[in-house]
Amino acid sequence: MSSSPAIRGCRNILLVQLGDIGDVVLTTPTIRAVKETYPDARVSILIFKPYGSLLASDPNVHEVVETARIRGSLFHRMRASVAFARHLRQKHYDLVIDLRTGDRGAILSFLTGAPVRVGCQGIKRQFWHEILFTQAIRDLKVAPPPVHPGADQSLRVVREIGIDTADSTPQLYIAPGGRLRASALLAEVGLAPGTNMVTVNPFSRWKYKEWDNAKWGEVIDRLWDARRIPAVLIGSAEEAAGCQEIVAGHKGRAINLAGKTTLGELAAVISMSSLHLGVDSAAPHIAAAVGTPTVTIHGPSDWRAWRIVNERHKVVSSAMDCVPCSMMGCDGSGRSRCLDDLAVEPIIQAALELLVVTG
Repeated sequence: MSSSPAIRGCRNILLVQLGDIGDVVLTTPTIRAVKETYPDARVSILIFKPYGSLLASDPNVHEVVETARIRGSLFHRMRASVAFARHLRQKHYDLVIDLRTGDRGAILSFLTGAPVRVGCQGIKRQFWHEILFTQAIRDLKVAPPPVHPGADQSLRVVREIGIDTADSTPQLYIAPGGRLRASALLAEVGLAPGTNMVTVNPFSRWKYKEWDNAKWGEVIDRLWDARRIPAVLIGSAEEAAGCQEIVAGHKGRAINLAGKTTLGELAAVISMSSLHLGVDSAAPHIAAAVGTPTVTIHGPSDWRAWRIVNERHKVVSSAMDCVPCSMMGCDGSGRSRCLDDLAVEPIIQAALELLVVTG
């Protein structure tokens, strides 16, 4: 952890993280690093709606500022952007750090009017970022293990301006209200407090990261046969129908909670589970950040850039020579053969090993 930050006198700091849910979770060590470096400062974070409930109870966050993904006509988007920029400007930040390389974050950082605005250049360097930021960072340095590789995606930005932390472990704090609501939801489906269960997220934002629904059904049945442990399927409202297809017609006890929780409540449900099973998506990041062991299925995406694997967190992937290829499916099909051909047995084996450890 740095004891002498390069930028002094900062009392009101905004971090800009306009990424997806997993990016927000993986940014928690960066929030902690900023607060450790500036313990007397107010540290706020700008994220997309409706991700705010994930950080609502984080003791290092003064305020979560949410912005919508603006759609509609050009006039509508411009008017909404100007109104939101006016709102940000009224906060009087003295330091703004954009943790990504997109244009919207750079523009909003500029429009805050903060005297110090830090951002980073992506692979395709945009000349206007040199104007929008007072300090544009190039050639970010990747930290070696034991730094968490996913957390390092944003830590490497703040490290360049003298901000760091000794602990790069992502951590989410469950709000009491979220825990109560999660307990009530589980009680409604017959799961009393303390019931052993596994949470399962079968779906991803990207189809090429998904596994076969029938295989998920087999996993649910096999875990029920082996341990009499119910499976709680989670996901978005758009994924509820797919989760119901998996739940239907299986002897293993399975419950569909997809679309029935906020993100904060979802984190609470996962925190109550003995194990989380899922594909490469935000849910395994949430699980690890609330202390729940994970088995995560990876296909073409490279888990080494995002996850820690140890005695509590396992990754299962194909032994095909082309894995990981980082392609969005095979030959433009949108499907990944490495996942289509992946058998059920290694997932069952990894799950049972962790369930023995966790009891």
